[in-house]
Amino acid sequence: MSLKGFHILFIAVSTLLCIFVVLWAFVFSSYTEVSLQIFGGVCAVMAIILPAYGIRFYRKSREI
Repeated sequence: MSLKGFHILFIAVSTLLCIFVVLWAFVFSSYTEVSLQIFGGVCAVMAIILPAYGIRFYRKSREI
């Protein structure tokens, strides 16, 4: 596997992990602590940013 392929795979796995953490923090957790909500919010933002970065990286890496 090339470095480019590994990078795309790592971004995909990271996005899935962020989505899981968001679900855990807001849906499945019985705790209502502020720190858990902040952590879930940060992961929600990253779940949006990571795919956008992955698409940008893929488009840029096709030129290389």
